Amino acid sequence: MWGGHSCPPTLTMSKKPNLERKSLRGIRVLVGRAKHQAGALSAELRKRGSEVIEIPFIEIRKPKSFQPLDAALKGLDTYAWLILTSVNGVEAMWARMEKIREGHDFSFKPALSEQREPKGAVAMPKSESASAAERPRLRIAAIGPATKKAIEQRGMKVDVVPKEYVAESVVRSLRNKVKGKRVLLVRAKVARDVIPRELRRAGAHVDVVEAYETVAPKSSRTRLRATLKNPKTRPHVVTFTSSSTVRNFVELLGSLRAVKSLPAFRGRGRPRHMELEGIRMASIGPVTSATLRELGLPVDIAAREFTIPGLIQAIVRGTDRSGSKA
Repeated sequence: MWGGHSCPPTLTMSKKPNLERKSLRGIRVLVGRAKHQAGALSAELRKRGSEVIEIPFIEIRKPKSFQPLDAALKGLDTYAWLILTSVNGVEAMWARMEKIREGHDFSFKPALSEQREPKGAVAMPKSESASAAERPRLRIAAIGPATKKAIEQRGMKVDVVPKEYVAESVVRSLRNKVKGKRVLLVRAKVARDVIPRELRRAGAHVDVVEAYETVAPKSSRTRLRATLKNPKTRPHVVTFTSSSTVRNFVELLGSLRAVKSLPAFRGRGRPRHMELEGIRMASIGPVTSATLRELGLPVDIAAREFTIPGLIQAIVRGTDRSGSKA
């Protein structure tokens, strides 16, 4: 079943096979990204005729204390590598650097970058033991193209973007470059430990600092339940762009413990409870897919390229009435 219907809604398809030209007309897609990040995904889905419903599954909050992050940023010139694993991490880190600049005599010129200085470029604070010129340039690794773009917009040069946009690929890209070196990983409060664990095994000295945390917005709970129950708003597809969106989606349906106790969460296959019957789950990448399966939800649509454009293409493939599957 498709969102309460016995078959997929009729799609208006282009005569050309190009996925970019195929329509999602008649397909309701629930976008669960944070409010400030939903725009790009929603806009592209609407361009293809989709009816988009935005209900955030995550809310970005400041950490309880900025002390560890501040200390790391003040000593940024002591690190050989900086790793950023999300646009949220980039935004949170740069916002904090601006705060630090207000109260300290830091030079925020683009010493980290080999590019021309754009407006708002940021440089390393001076170390008491050695000047920035005496140290190798800080190198930066970004987990994917969106994170890379966010860094470059702030005037910094990104040295490494892995072939696959997951933590394991970051490790493969850096494993032979970090032995005996200090590495700073800026990330969310709750995240997988693959990067710090594996780079420490490779001989790196890794500091992990929290720049933000994600929570399930309480205000979304009523809206989500009402949307799922109403045949006129019930989505055909729900998008998941991180493990956090999956866990918080389940949390918003009810307590995680309560949802796991349902029959659908005790076995394999599609969920058997009526709340999600007929709704297709679309995942941006393998880590997100693993979390869906861990919580008993199916992965009906999976992006081949682990990006927002890749997710959109997967949704087009997964809802193509010609029968092609993601």
